[in-house]
Amino acid sequence: MTPLLEVRGLRTWFDTPGGIARAVDGVDLTIHRGETLALVGESGSGKSVTAASLLRLVAPPGRIVAGEVRLDGIDLLRLDGRALRRVRGGRVGMVFQDLSALNPVETIGSQIAEAVRLHHPQLSARHAWARAVDLLTQVRLPSPEARAHAHPHRLSGGQRQRVLIAMALAGNPDLLIADEPTTALDVTTQAQILALLKDLQVRHGMGLLLITHDLAVVSQVADRVAVMYAGRVVEDGPVAGLAAQARHPYTAGLLASVALDRVAPGTRLPEIGGAVPSLLALPAGCAFAPRCAQATSRCTQAQPLLDAAGPRRAACFHPLVPLTTERQAA
Repeated sequence: MTPLLEVRGLRTWFDTPGGIARAVDGVDLTIHRGETLALVGESGSGKSVTAASLLRLVAPPGRIVAGEVRLDGIDLLRLDGRALRRVRGGRVGMVFQDLSALNPVETIGSQIAEAVRLHHPQLSARHAWARAVDLLTQVRLPSPEARAHAHPHRLSGGQRQRVLIAMALAGNPDLLIADEPTTALDVTTQAQILALLKDLQVRHGMGLLLITHDLAVVSQVADRVAVMYAGRVVEDGPVAGLAAQARHPYTAGLLASVALDRVAPGTRLPEIGGAVPSLLALPAGCAFAPRCAQATSRCTQAQPLLDAAGPRRAACFHPLVPLTTERQAA
């Protein structure tokens, strides 16, 4: 089956006074229709820059230096400005993590209606407003007709996030990108937003790229996961069985750091020692090697690549679960 989105060799670098920061350095991703891929990693791993790069939203001093981003076979990195604007918010919807992205002086309904008419210019203002109210209903905002007349400051954080999701749906997208959609929300509201995203994805048959640092979020909604570290994908594969079959030491470290149910009372929560390396001075070989208990001299001399095949691929010379064992289990 042809992927909805296929990313190959994506590289996005930033020119800084201290040198070139390789924020995204050779990322490959694949998403099919109706599938949720979670892109996971620590802050600074390159997740949000990857998402912005897909729609060429990286501002200077950032620049996309290589790669392909194919949506139904069409490379978005090669489109002219007019064609790309039709894709942004049209075939691809983006849910930003910054709740202040809403205009504070415009009503909720007028902002969504504007997005609707941008991609459906044949609609009258009245029909665009009706569509805005319908989208607010779809995202389960209470009293959608009344809320459409409200300004953003009258809504809670969770309600504003629902509005941003409604705006992302205005163009009937085939792919929805949600960048940290549960940041700054309480646990109950987080669960509601995640359930909403999953329901909308199933209802509309969209592909969903979920950017998050929270592995607990991944287990709730994702079908597959890609783990990023220092600008590169170090592991990808099905979410099912991830806790038992994590192959990259970094993935295992992330899982151990959130496994509160497996930590005895009074003991220290497991952590990954050291710190994420500077993107201006990445170590030779595997970027995770300085923090990895599995590392050998080989890891500091050559950069491991993702396995060529297999249900769960890892970029590691010493994977925790051998590929042959995983194939037998699959």
